[in-house]
Amino acid sequence: AKYREPVLVSGTDGVGTKLKLAFELDRHDTIGIDLVAMSVNDILVQGAEPLFFLDYFACGKLDVAPATQVVKGIAAGCEQAGCALIGGETAEMPGMYPAGEYDLAGFAVGVVEKSRIIDGSAIAAGDAVLGLASSGAHSNGYSLIRRIIARNQVDLSAQLAGKTLSDLVLAPTRIYVKSVLQLMEKLPLKGLAHITGGGLIDNVPRILPQHLSARLARGSWPLPPLFEWLQQQGNVAEAEMLRVFNCGIGMVAIVAAEHALAAGELLRAAGETVWRIGAVHARAPGEAQTVLV
Repeated sequence: AKYREPVLVSGTDGVGTKLKLAFELDRHDTIGIDLVAMSVNDILVQGAEPLFFLDYFACGKLDVAPATQVVKGIAAGCEQAGCALIGGETAEMPGMYPAGEYDLAGFAVGVVEKSRIIDGSAIAAGDAVLGLASSGAHSNGYSLIRRIIARNQVDLSAQLAGKTLSDLVLAPTRIYVKSVLQLMEKLPLKGLAHITGGGLIDNVPRILPQHLSARLARGSWPLPPLFEWLQQQGNVAEAEMLRVFNCGIGMVAIVAAEHALAAGELLRAAGETVWRIGAVHARAPGEAQTVLV
């Protein structure tokens, strides 16, 4: 009833090789949250409110215990996103997957008022760039994470910053839906970027007009301990870190400079950790669309 010209927005995604760590550690309780998060955060960037979600769970032979944990995680993710879990498919395919392993895919559909679609076209030089904190590596960069763990024979029960490494690497992806939708009710949002594979370098340009660039101040937010540890253990170059990982920023929001302070306060009141990490500038010839200074 609240939509006059509703536009449906859909998205699909998986969890990637983060699943391999879930298998190795026999921990399946939060991987479903990751699955929901990847799709609902993707449709959120166009201003869409998630309506419903479906999942696809494939295995060689169904093991009820881990499958139940996965589905409970999916239900928890849908609750966090404010959408309905309306169904899914469980496929048993003998010979396709090793014992104890499975694959996941998710599908989200949302709705946005046509006049309120966020497409980046309103972004202008001088706008403020806000970074919303991630909860960890989310669901990207796990091929490199697993390689670092294997090469260094890391004991994942070891402690880092008061938590076990297993807790840190399997921390579920943060779902930004409710806080961002609340912000949209109060202030105009010009752009949103979900920071997934490609990091800030590749994802922020998706929402920028070609004549603009985002200049981000690298010291404006702290690098979480997990990423410091990965960089040190893997001897990963700074440029590679920024290309592979979110490095502590899971969602970027672009607002008019005069709304930056109020937007930050609204997001913090909704439970987010937020930093003003940069600004939009006119793009010089040959300049990249994301520049870290």
